[in-house]
Amino acid sequence: MSYWMSYLILILGFAMLTKGADFFVEGAAAAAAKLRVPALIIGMTIVAMGTSAPECAVSVTAALKNNNQLAVSNAVGSNIFNLMVVCGACALVMPLAVQTSILKKEFPFSVLVAVLLLAVGTAGMAIGRLDGIFLLAVFAVFLYWMVRTALKAHGETADAQSEQKKDQENTKDLSALRCIIYMIGGLAAIVLGGDWVVDGASVIAESFGMSQNLIGLTVVAFGTSLPELVTSFAAARKNQADMALGNVIGSNIFNILLILGLAAAISPMTFNMENVIDTIVLIVMSIEVYFFCRKDHDIRRSEGICMLLEYTAYVVYICIR
Repeated sequence: MSYWMSYLILILGFAMLTKGADFFVEGAAAAAAKLRVPALIIGMTIVAMGTSAPECAVSVTAALKNNNQLAVSNAVGSNIFNLMVVCGACALVMPLAVQTSILKKEFPFSVLVAVLLLAVGTAGMAIGRLDGIFLLAVFAVFLYWMVRTALKAHGETADAQSEQKKDQENTKDLSALRCIIYMIGGLAAIVLGGDWVVDGASVIAESFGMSQNLIGLTVVAFGTSLPELVTSFAAARKNQADMALGNVIGSNIFNILLILGLAAAISPMTFNMENVIDTIVLIVMSIEVYFFCRKDHDIRRSEGICMLLEYTAYVVYICIR
């Protein structure tokens, strides 16, 4: 692959990842509406998986090609980007209100998941197949817990029937055939786009003498986090700030448990000191944002600016280390 062709492949790969995820989520949401599945469950499962699909495609493709450093750095880098840039940028639009339930359950669990990754990775400075299976098992338990909690909350709501009908009205009405085409076509674009991103990023890394870890933490992490950025930013503009934060937290949990778990189950990956440092940075930043949220139950513009500046400093650090 030529130098300029690698850039074209990388850009086209990012475009396919973003549009593929968009079509997949739209098709899945329309299909779920036809099956009368509550929108609350769709948001915490199908939509969260859809926005994390680009990271999954890149990490799994990298694992299949024994490009394991790209798999680890992509997941960790995407989580840091989601937390600091997506939430920080959304806070610039309007203060991000945070529900008490998120502070009590999902947010602490996302920090615990990052700590779990650090513990698993540093145990043998590698994430083996058994470790991957363990992460997938934790993910399965988490998903079961989330669905059960959502069903219970939905069932306890007095206006559950009317809310479900309203959610279905707000969902784009697609025929059964178009739902299938959107979902299959979206997944195909995600898989192919992930393959192109890995190929393009690898060639660019070699041409600049950059490590796979650096490319994964910067270029690839930004590209695969575009669905989360667009979704959360749109939610913030529509005064649905809690959805913006929930999307980030849910995606961060998916990235570690599902994506790294799946990638490790396919091909064991090394966990070097750079990965250790980046995971510690993720944990520290997660705790910082948690306290921002807990202080006034929101993330304000001043805190959003602070988060963006911290991410900028982190990018400078990983570029010069």
